[in-house]
Amino acid sequence: MTISLVLVGKTDNKHLEALINDYKKRLSFFVKFEVTIIPDLKKRKNMETEVQKEKEGELILSKISNSDFVVLLDENGVDHSSTKFASWLQKRMNSGIKKLVFVIGGPYGFSKPVYDRGNRILSLSKMTFSHQMIRLFFTEQLYRAFSILKNLPYHHE
Repeated sequence: MTISLVLVGKTDNKHLEALINDYKKRLSFFVKFEVTIIPDLKKRKNMETEVQKEKEGELILSKISNSDFVVLLDENGVDHSSTKFASWLQKRMNSGIKKLVFVIGGPYGFSKPVYDRGNRILSLSKMTFSHQMIRLFFTEQLYRAFSILKNLPYHHE
């Protein structure tokens, strides 16, 4: 299985980028993990929020195949503990899915067509974080899930 992370906009903070890259490297020992960055829209400051979400949504959907299992990261989604997330991930891997795609949208969230395409909506927290911080939190949680599944001493309960 391949796990893909689709992001809107690049990570501006070098410190966050370095930490994300560290977890990406760690994840490569467990699974094929790829990151797709959709460039920020040009002239987005002059766009209405809904127009920006629609345009970003079109770009997001262009990166997703019909056979992909798509998980949208959204504060209004289902929340899991780290161990429940690991168990959920194991079930997806056992189900024969070829590509599991997680999507982090732009600062205003997702358009309706993206929500309609998502197979699951997952929340990392009910709190609101910048979409750049969520990238780090998600890659760390994905690594934590694999460390739980492999019984590595990274996760403590």
